[in-house]
Amino acid sequence: MKIKHYIIVKFKDNINKKELFEPINELFEEALKIEGIDSVRIEISNSTLPNRHDIMIEMHLTNNALKTFDNSEIHKKWKRDYGKYIMDKTIFDCSLSK
Repeated sequence: MKIKHYIIVKFKDNINKKELFEPINELFEEALKIEGIDSVRIEISNSTLPNRHDIMIEMHLTNNALKTFDNSEIHKKWKRDYGKYIMDKTIFDCSLSK
């Protein structure tokens, strides 16, 4: 089954989200090498309101690919290198609509 996997991130207040966008984008582009991951899209928020999150990562993939991604070096690097900048995050998965 194909799903959409979202990672929605709120960075700590002192973090420049625009500086982090490109390296995070490059890291997640590597996930396309994992079998079953069809697309990765990262959007940066254009809102400056305090109750908004900063980036949204959307992946289209299979359930098996999600398990592979969760155990991948890419995911480990994401957590290791960027986790310290994150104040809050939401993970959401849903069916891929046709």
